[in-house]
Amino acid sequence: MSERKVKIESRVGLHARPAALFVQTAAKAPGDVTVAKAGGTPVNAKSILAVLGMDARHGEEVVIAADFDGADELLGRLEALLSTPEPENA
Repeated sequence: MSERKVKIESRVGLHARPAALFVQTAAKAPGDVTVAKAGGTPVNAKSILAVLGMDARHGEEVVIAADFDGADELLGRLEALLSTPEPENA
């Protein structure tokens, strides 16, 4: 199992557009992908309701994990989405 700890840089946290982009990217994976607040219970990263229900906010750390061939590449893309603040005019 591959996993990464990532600090959420989006001003709105893992909500609205950042959550939708995160879930759309995770949904392309051929296997299970989870996300959890540090120390929390992992949820299905392919479910928008589960991701929004975590209430992950700006500056919090989450753990993303996956277990399939190519998981590291997917985790890299998910990490990039979470660790990049959106532009000021977004």
